[in-house]
Amino acid sequence: MADTRTLSDIDTLKALAHPLRQRMLTRLQRHGAATSADLAAEFAVDRGAASYHLRQLERFGFIEEDTDRSAGRRRFWRAVRQDVRLPRGAADPEVAAAASAVRQQWHERATAELAAYLADRESYGEFADAAHHSFGGTSLTAAELAEFGEEYIAFLTRWYREPGPGRRHVSVLFHAFPTP
Repeated sequence: MADTRTLSDIDTLKALAHPLRQRMLTRLQRHGAATSADLAAEFAVDRGAASYHLRQLERFGFIEEDTDRSAGRRRFWRAVRQDVRLPRGAADPEVAAAASAVRQQWHERATAELAAYLADRESYGEFADAAHHSFGGTSLTAAELAEFGEEYIAFLTRWYREPGPGRRHVSVLFHAFPTP
C-alpha cells in the first residue's frame, strides 16, 4: 500500500503547484521511469530546465532515482508511490492558497482528460467497452463522508498495477462532496 502523505508545508505545496512539475510527475506516475533528456524532449523544454524541475521534485520527495536503470551520467527518475493529500482547512492563508492551486490543477487535468476521452471514445477499442461512467449519490454525515473517501482510496490502492504489456493507464475520477 502507498504511504499517505498530507502536504502541509508551503515549500512542498509550491514545488508541486508548478505546472511543468505537475506534468512531469504525472508522466512518471503513468508511464514509468524517464531521463531528464526524455522529459525535456517530451515537454519541449531545455534539458537544464527539465533537470532542475526533476531535482525539485526529488527534493520534496515526489520522485527518486531509478538506480536499477541509471548508468553513469544517464539518470532515470521514477515517481515515489504515495497517497498524496492536500490539507483541509489550513489556518495559514499561504498554505491554503497553494493547496487550492494544486487542487485546481488536478481538477482541470481530470476534466480535460475526461473530455478528450469522450471526444474520441471509439478509438479506445476494448478499453472503451470496459470503461464505466457513474453518477450517483447517497445521504451521509460528515464522518461517514470521510470514511467513504478513505474506503475509496483503499479500494483504488488495492487495484494499483505497474505499467506493462496489455495495460493502459486508467484515469479514475471520483468526486464526493455535499450537494449544493
